[in-house]
Amino acid sequence: MRNRPGIARAIDSLEGQGAKIYLAFALEQIRKLKEREAPLETSVSELIELYDELIESAEKKAAWDPVPTCTHVHFVVGYSFAGSIKAALKQLNWSGTHKVITLSGNYAIGPVHALDSYEGRKARRDWFQDHITESFEVCDDPEEDYDQLLERVNKIPEQAKVIVWTSRNACEQTGMLHAFRLLSGRSNFLALYDACTICEELDNRPNATISYRHSGEIPSDKLQAALVRMKENSYLSDSDKTRLEREWQTISKQSGALRIWRDAAVAEVPDDYYDMYLLDKLDKLRPASDPRYVKAARLIGEAMGCCEQYIGDAYFEFRLRQLIYEGILEIKGVPSSMRRYSVRRKKLSSN
Repeated sequence: MRNRPGIARAIDSLEGQGAKIYLAFALEQIRKLKEREAPLETSVSELIELYDELIESAEKKAAWDPVPTCTHVHFVVGYSFAGSIKAALKQLNWSGTHKVITLSGNYAIGPVHALDSYEGRKARRDWFQDHITESFEVCDDPEEDYDQLLERVNKIPEQAKVIVWTSRNACEQTGMLHAFRLLSGRSNFLALYDACTICEELDNRPNATISYRHSGEIPSDKLQAALVRMKENSYLSDSDKTRLEREWQTISKQSGALRIWRDAAVAEVPDDYYDMYLLDKLDKLRPASDPRYVKAARLIGEAMGCCEQYIGDAYFEFRLRQLIYEGILEIKGVPSSMRRYSVRRKKLSSN
């Protein structure tokens, strides 16, 4: 039997205990079909889901594995920026020699203390589970994503130049420092680029300016120009690497859950830093004399649109719920997601 390429990759990607688990699951579904223990549709659906999961996992792995001729590896923060830079690389016909490693978390929020340790990563996951309603899905093995990240770092070819992208916000700056921590000890040439600054310099004119808050806002056609502008001899010096390592050590010792970009540096601020800002936006949308409720999604959208920092809607929604719990706001609806409830200032009792 001749396997299709996708199936062959899926088979090759299975190893040891993982292969046994998938095989056992498939055999169990086939047994149910044979003995008519479960409806036909149920077992077939389970087998199709298993197939899709294996094919998707193998494709992701194949998309990363660098070829011997790989010349560049790009570290980016966030799926939005990753998608744009991958599109830009494809448009430049560089996809074969340029690979991308994505740091998916929002480094502006949540604890980043001791992320080199299992305890530190668990504390961060626990915080997201406890405070962010639309948090990431926790897999059976909570360390799986981190192990995959380390595996990708270890597979970076020795001859490849590693480029870490950042911008003027706490999320990408902290992610950038984490990337250099992961790269510590490698012999690759390392470079650091600010995508927003490069694109602004290329596009801004005396009569027309544009400012990006984070790299995910940059369209792929603009990123092509930034990629072409990379200087092949712009490597970080040993003193630069030492400075970045010190900056990471400073941030990774902090225990707070919110960071902003202030005075050209990442600054830790109290969890309630934006509470008064949210209340001010609410009062502008609905004065205290107006009894109507405001949709949480509308309020958070207003807060994000006016905020100079890149924080993300999840943190604003978390603080909105805290204001409800503290009795400052009243709620109508179910706070399972920001689109399902509305808020207003709590009215003081006349008694």
